[in-house]
Amino acid sequence: MSAWIEFKAKGIDQARGEDWTLINGDCVEVVREMPANSVDLSIYSPPFASLYTYSASDRDMGNCRTHDEFFEHYRFLLAHLLDATKPGRNMCVHCMDLPTSKSRDGYVGLSDFPGEIIRSAENAGWIWHSKVTIWKDPVTAMQRTKALGLLHKQLKKDSCMSRMGIPDYVLTFRKPGENPFPVAHTDETFPVSLWQKWASPIWDDIDPSDTLQFRSAREEEDEKHICPLQLEVIRRCVRLWSNPSDVVASPFAGIGSEGVVSIEEGRRYVGVELKRSYYEQAARNLAAAEPKGRGKQMSLL
Repeated sequence: MSAWIEFKAKGIDQARGEDWTLINGDCVEVVREMPANSVDLSIYSPPFASLYTYSASDRDMGNCRTHDEFFEHYRFLLAHLLDATKPGRNMCVHCMDLPTSKSRDGYVGLSDFPGEIIRSAENAGWIWHSKVTIWKDPVTAMQRTKALGLLHKQLKKDSCMSRMGIPDYVLTFRKPGENPFPVAHTDETFPVSLWQKWASPIWDDIDPSDTLQFRSAREEEDEKHICPLQLEVIRRCVRLWSNPSDVVASPFAGIGSEGVVSIEEGRRYVGVELKRSYYEQAARNLAAAEPKGRGKQMSLL
């Protein structure tokens, strides 16, 4: 991972262990400096445009005022990440359709955020490779969000405003070119019964509570991430599209979910996180994920 250690000399804080590097900085600037053709797989959940506020930084894509502004910034990341990725290798993006509001958008409905991601990635040179729908319980969503379209009382008032729940998606894109290091599986490591399950376009067996935030023994003062990605979703992408010792990257590291799974699966990891408190929590999570007896060497620099 020495290629990323050079960021320390540029005044960018980082933490690292034996098989991981975490950088506290702007993902566009950091990914731009990554060596060409050095990343085997990237997996991340980008800020959902303006749906959530993660930090007060002007560099935070989650603080964009409009979707157009978000994608104006996001396209730079897509281009730099394409350069950093090896030919024939993949990028996995976790996303969802975004609900609109009358106060912010002038109408109640949905915005095709995944479709905009697809178009932006294709414009940047990526090949749209795959899409899987992750089922979410509409009752849980109703209880958490009180969304008008999911309320039973709305059904009795005017069902034209009623709608189905909003699933998650994982969109996978591939860099053009011949993969120099094929990811080959065997009947023993990847039996056909498992492939038939994972090849389904709908994953209806993902536990919504299977997140790093839920797994960790958290103290009250620990930083909480708004919508951490389920660990099993990350695990499937990592196992399916990377080899042991491959470099897995996440430009939106959050509290380190993608990195923890990557380390557990025997991969190397490089992550970038803008928010300082997330970065510090991610560093602790990554250090804790290293196998016992390996000699943890996590340091906040």
